[in-house]
Amino acid sequence: MRATLPLLLCGMLFLAACGRNDSSRQAPAASSSAPASVPATPERGGRLVQATLGEPSNLIPPLASDASSHEIADFLYVAPLKFDKNINLVPQAAQSFEILEDGRLLRFHMRKDIRWTDGTPLTARDVEFTYKLMIDPKTPTAYAEDFLAVKSFKLLDDYAFEVRYDKPFARALVTWASAILPRHLLEGQDLLKTTFARHPIGAGPYILKEWTPGSRLALTANPDYFEGRPYIDEVVVRIIPDQSTQFMELKSGNLDEIGLSPQQYLYQTEGQDWAKNFNKFRYVSSGYTFMAFNLKSRLFSDVRVRQAINHAIDKDEIVRGVLAGLGIPTGGPYKPGTWPFDDKIPANEFDPALARKLLAEAGWARRTPDGPLVNAKGEPFAFTILTNQGNSPRIKTAIIIQSRLKDLGIKVEIRTVEWAAFLKEFVDKGRYDALLLGWTITQDPDIYDVWHSSKAQPGGLNFVSYKNPELDALLERGRRLLDPKKRKPIYDHIQEILHRDQPYCFLYVPMALPMVHARVQGIEPAPAGIDYNFIRWWIPKASQGPELTQ
Repeated sequence: MRATLPLLLCGMLFLAACGRNDSSRQAPAASSSAPASVPATPERGGRLVQATLGEPSNLIPPLASDASSHEIADFLYVAPLKFDKNINLVPQAAQSFEILEDGRLLRFHMRKDIRWTDGTPLTARDVEFTYKLMIDPKTPTAYAEDFLAVKSFKLLDDYAFEVRYDKPFARALVTWASAILPRHLLEGQDLLKTTFARHPIGAGPYILKEWTPGSRLALTANPDYFEGRPYIDEVVVRIIPDQSTQFMELKSGNLDEIGLSPQQYLYQTEGQDWAKNFNKFRYVSSGYTFMAFNLKSRLFSDVRVRQAINHAIDKDEIVRGVLAGLGIPTGGPYKPGTWPFDDKIPANEFDPALARKLLAEAGWARRTPDGPLVNAKGEPFAFTILTNQGNSPRIKTAIIIQSRLKDLGIKVEIRTVEWAAFLKEFVDKGRYDALLLGWTITQDPDIYDVWHSSKAQPGGLNFVSYKNPELDALLERGRRLLDPKKRKPIYDHIQEILHRDQPYCFLYVPMALPMVHARVQGIEPAPAGIDYNFIRWWIPKASQGPELTQ
């Protein structure tokens, strides 16, 4: 499952259908063996086949909050700025940019050689259109807040614009690493009804050729891509909603790249044949897994109950049993080792005795030693953990949680649902007791879109309906400061509040474990992961055929 690096890093948080993210502050370690007789210079052609657990929901990036959609969109669109291999912001569709007036004014000059794949020039007017679309209250997006921070947008000419802020905004530059949308195709359209969502036109390195629902998406190289035509002619993304099936397809020669499970990485891909035919990579991912509580549920409205569940779960046990040690227990929403991370927050607070005490204080107790946990009315404590189908680490995590909570007398059912239906019918509509899910971790620590009270609304990313005025004030203040040293105490306090209130039970940060066929050349691990230079991956002509099974 290919990660969408520009979106990951620019701060557009989204829910991941699987546990792989190709983004890290530390360069990935690789275990690889290149095929013999590789040409000295890259050769064009060939097809690369990837897999994704979930089908994209929408290929208009602002309207999608799922990773599957953004993975495809990353092939199709460009932004004024992008992150390079060292996670520095550099121009992409912009030719240059200036930071003026202590960061309150940004001036961009756009390249004049970019065209949408229908031949229409991409201009600053497209950026202006995208900005206006994002701040329009009628646009059903969860990502408007960064654009609403803009005081004014001024078009200087067809290829230049200025953005003014009334006060410093930490995410000002990051905002402009978001996809540009085509004005000439989307202006006046109803975004909820437009066919563009499934038949998009972009200016990126690839063009969507075919989308077979429930099966695959096929993309072809954009011959006029301004950064240079990709070496690989075609990318096929197969929708395979089960990690075990993906692995079998890889073994059968029907996939070139997948994200491995820890067990697959450690035990099922060892030996000379694997080393000869595949390259493996391993590094801390930019994503965390959590169990979210529906705070509108009577079961989870009492903070003591949520705290008790946190104490009932042994996160080290999960990392050992589910991830085979290839992960890090966590107590908050930031990546261990990065500057926003508060190492004073305990990663694992397993304490069943304290869990029972807190539940008793909240009015829950067992009437017999082995009986169910009940309240004063005799009603049992029972709920369902909902997660996405085919994600074996999450399902195994849910089973361990189920077992630990059973020890306290809590009955837990586990239900899995296909990814698109999971988001549309359950997450978006609040039809759940608890969710087992994952968020990306962005480079900027601002988590306003997930935790601010204003985002606790239909379609918002604060789908657990967590509201805390103290946290709101801190989020608002933190995004207005530029100096990390001044921001650090604010985000430490934010983590303290989230730890105290436990709207999520933060579980772990997994390792990213991508595997790519050894015939694929040009992969250069860097702090940004492996996919940042995907257009420069290539396949020697001698290895381009016969075509892989679709």
